[in-house]
Amino acid sequence: MPITSKYARSTPLKLCLRRWPLQAVFAPDGAQGGARITVADMNYTGEVVPGGPAQERELDDVTITKFSVGAMDNNVYLLSCRHTGRRLLIDAASNAERISEVLGDGELDYVVTTHRHHDHIGATEAVVTRTGATGIAHADDADHIPAVSRRVHNGDTIECGRFRVELIHLVGHTPGSIAVLYRDPTGSAHLFTGDSLFPGGVGKTRTDEDFESLINDVEQRIFDVLDDDTWVYPGHGNDTTLGQQRDQLPQWRERRW
Repeated sequence: MPITSKYARSTPLKLCLRRWPLQAVFAPDGAQGGARITVADMNYTGEVVPGGPAQERELDDVTITKFSVGAMDNNVYLLSCRHTGRRLLIDAASNAERISEVLGDGELDYVVTTHRHHDHIGATEAVVTRTGATGIAHADDADHIPAVSRRVHNGDTIECGRFRVELIHLVGHTPGSIAVLYRDPTGSAHLFTGDSLFPGGVGKTRTDEDFESLINDVEQRIFDVLDDDTWVYPGHGNDTTLGQQRDQLPQWRERRW
């Protein structure tokens, strides 16, 4: 099931990643670098566009809804507990009306912001105000993000209904960037990386020190501890798996992005 990103062409995403040919190929269970794909997943491609339909993926305990908003084609993710209906949103990037449309009438418990950049926070205040959700961000970015009432650190967790996510601090794209990890008890892990990890490389950094910090955190806190079948959901563009990216780590270090 090959998926080739539209970000192989020039885009306005220079704030978060450089241009490269991006490709994510998902193999069936047991194939090298592939994620475990169930029958329920077969209609999920991870390909979304602003104004287009959302993509939905059902796991045993959680439903993952992915959709795109805004001029920079930002991905927004909604994690819903299938037992209790409790919900967590990742990156209320822009277009509060579209986010509200996807949310519908149900309650929203949390809005987690992966980092401080303007294209990821444009609708945060509106969504938090409308829903009464708890706004969450890492302490090192929180002063630059509206409507944050809970500041978190590496290793903190969020309980939402009957599922839990872990927060992984990845320093480099911004000082307080985080990834959100859901460990499916019956399947692959699911990792929401913001602009810190994409198919084809880590996110954009401005200095050599920032790059070293980000590549080290991504390697040590993600690749060294999570399996190849971990599904990666980035802040822009298509999904991938850690197995599809692992062999590229030396190349990323050598080219410095």
